[in-house]
Amino acid sequence: MTVFAGLYLSHSFLRFRNFEARGYDLGIFDQAVRRYAQFEAPIVPIKGEDFHLLGDHFHPIIAVLAPLYWIWDDPRVLNVALVVLLVSAAVPVYFVVRGWFSHRIGLLAAGALLAWWPFQVFIDWDFHEIAFAVPVIGWVIWAVERRRPWTAVVLSSFLLLVREDMGATCLAIAAVLLIKRHWFPAGCLMLLGLTGLWVAVGVVIPHFAPDGEFAYWDYSALGPSAGAAAVFLLTQPWNALPILVDHPLKIALVAAHLVPLWFLPLASPYTIIALPMLLSRLFNDRLTVWGLVYHYDATLSVIFLLAAFDTLRRIRGRSGTRGKTFRPATILPISLIALSLGGGLILQFATEREHHIFPLHWTYTGQNWHMSERAQAHQRAVDLIPAGACVEAADTAAPHLTHRSYVGLAGTLDEDRANWLIIDTWVDELGGTDPKTPDQALARAERLDFEAVTADDEGLWLLHRDIPNHRTCTEYVD
Repeated sequence: MTVFAGLYLSHSFLRFRNFEARGYDLGIFDQAVRRYAQFEAPIVPIKGEDFHLLGDHFHPIIAVLAPLYWIWDDPRVLNVALVVLLVSAAVPVYFVVRGWFSHRIGLLAAGALLAWWPFQVFIDWDFHEIAFAVPVIGWVIWAVERRRPWTAVVLSSFLLLVREDMGATCLAIAAVLLIKRHWFPAGCLMLLGLTGLWVAVGVVIPHFAPDGEFAYWDYSALGPSAGAAAVFLLTQPWNALPILVDHPLKIALVAAHLVPLWFLPLASPYTIIALPMLLSRLFNDRLTVWGLVYHYDATLSVIFLLAAFDTLRRIRGRSGTRGKTFRPATILPISLIALSLGGGLILQFATEREHHIFPLHWTYTGQNWHMSERAQAHQRAVDLIPAGACVEAADTAAPHLTHRSYVGLAGTLDEDRANWLIIDTWVDELGGTDPKTPDQALARAERLDFEAVTADDEGLWLLHRDIPNHRTCTEYVD
């Protein structure tokens, strides 16, 4: 755990130093948790003027990180929180697998989890609320295995504070409790999950959302609404199944999880816990959530790894093997560790830097230990912006300004307030809720009478107009 925590922290800090961390998601969560630390509502200018983040997703649990800002007032404190949450998931995995097999196999399983590609991918996201679910899911399975169903219910209830869709995961955990014949705890958890879903999606998010409704219904293949989708799935499940494999990325996602685990999770009831998270991605309209570079994979990896060992335990029991020595249980985690360590060396030639499932390659080979010319250009632009400014920044520059400026992306701030712009002409679009192209952003800057301070420095344009910092911007960071 210490070794991987050090490795992941080094990778995260190098990403930040090299301006690879982004406004989406590090800048967003830095603004939100920073506001919690000031006992203020999580207003996030990167998402828009006066945008309350609970109107986007329901994740009040991130407020527990607020005290960290009293210790170290820096966006990288969220990198530390992410690494601690991920690495801590090794503890329940070790305890569960040790109970099934042995201390040695438990250690191998924990090492395999820490090295496995979903954890590496998550580090490249810098931070996301789903990190809280990664260790909690492991402890839920531990509680079920220890025949502590009420402990599993209590732990599962924390998931409802992580994200609005965790209510569906609670229903899946309840299904596992039913299989284990814990009838009353399962019923209570089902009721809790349904209530959590309704409160988050039907009450809290619409209350804070700018348009008064939950904006993430992206399942048009199932129907125009959640109700229509439920009817479709219940009445025409045979028509829903082809949607799960109608794109190579979807097949690759499932294969990347199951093939290295020898398809063993398919024989374990614990895989049921993963279904809401996995199916919500495969049924989704957005191609980006089908790929192998998504933060949800870390939570899935805990479930699938323990499900694989659960199946091996059952195979060992039916084969009549005595004791806790069972060779496949040793070979499986060793093969995962070997694949994790060797994957970066093999795949570096076939994959671009931003879409790599083994991103640690750049850290353990030393390729990201120096600042590139482009990173230095970012630093020059950021250094010229004064504290308390109203800034629309490039996505890669935003996290370096959130601690001292009122920061949005291109077009997200009130035009009367913005007095500094960082426009990146090397990207196709500049992010935000209404993404602009670099040409559109430059044309808008000209219309608003901005003048270039730095022109095309490694693709970055720093522009300024001589108006005072708006009170909203100075008060936001005070």
